[in-house]
Amino acid sequence: MEILGVKFAPLNVPLNRRLETLSVALWILICVFGYFAAYIFTAYFLFFTQTMRYFIFLYFVWMFYDWNKFDVGKIRRKLQQWIRSCAWNRYFCNYFPIKLVKTTDLDPNKSYLFCSFPHGVLSSGVYGAFATDIIGCSELFPGLEFRVVILEQLFKSPLFREYCRANCALASSPECIKQQLSTKPFPPYTGKVTVLIPGGAAEAFECKPGTYRVLIKRRKGFVKLALQNGNPLVPVCSFGETDIYDQLTWPDGSYMKRLQDFIRKKIGMAPVVPVGRGFFQYTFGLIPRRRPITVVVGSPMELPKIEEPTREQVEEYHEKFVKHLVNFFESEKHKYIEKADSVHLEFV
Repeated sequence: MEILGVKFAPLNVPLNRRLETLSVALWILICVFGYFAAYIFTAYFLFFTQTMRYFIFLYFVWMFYDWNKFDVGKIRRKLQQWIRSCAWNRYFCNYFPIKLVKTTDLDPNKSYLFCSFPHGVLSSGVYGAFATDIIGCSELFPGLEFRVVILEQLFKSPLFREYCRANCALASSPECIKQQLSTKPFPPYTGKVTVLIPGGAAEAFECKPGTYRVLIKRRKGFVKLALQNGNPLVPVCSFGETDIYDQLTWPDGSYMKRLQDFIRKKIGMAPVVPVGRGFFQYTFGLIPRRRPITVVVGSPMELPKIEEPTREQVEEYHEKFVKHLVNFFESEKHKYIEKADSVHLEFV
């Protein structure tokens, strides 16, 4: 039914589809507003309550103790295992739906650096594929522990940092990633996978349906980290990630574009204005559209271990990886993109 150009959802939508939409809507709200809401709740408990403020003080002590802890601990590890397979994530993955495809087997005794493209608005495909076990991550890659790299700023927010750690997230600081790449996992895992989106938050501005624009030409730090630890680089592409949202855009140099860039540099997050759908209508809103997302894992590119790589060595292997990424994208795109001959990776 359509009224005044707004297409409304029918009343007889099955309950499971309603629950799928609800799970995605809650995830979006947490991702978009959770960081700021955590500060607001903390301030409220600290200044406007009599009892809870003492728990907040204790929590601050815990934060100071836990600030640079790399291991999540036994309690968080059990919580992670439960979250990775809970009903909420099952409904989330079934909403789009999200699928995970591997093109080759990986050695379960190695540590890999997955480089995922494109970022999209909120990296829904990466979350569903690697932060949950709903679509077979553990079965496809047995023995490997997965951690997804997210903005370091998110770990500075009280309370919200606990949500991030419970969702197998890892701070994007070079020290944290290097420690992840250079250490052995805890049993029962025998190897590690660190999932990084090299384009970062800035790449979200390039997200438009039907396009695959990535920021990698100037992003070379991940190659240096991989060389220092001898970790293979694995290209990953989320086909369909850019189709779940449109966004409002402004020309380069305009006031709104400069404001977006200023906010991103200050807080680290990209203030995109996404255009999706609503809970009861399909025309506009913050909820992503139902579009299939297929996360495809390519073959690893082996790197030598060079503790102090030179700039020339970093440039050399960065160029090799870009070629490896392009070949991977071109060989897989016909399986997941309509009119694939006209779609190519665009580097900005």
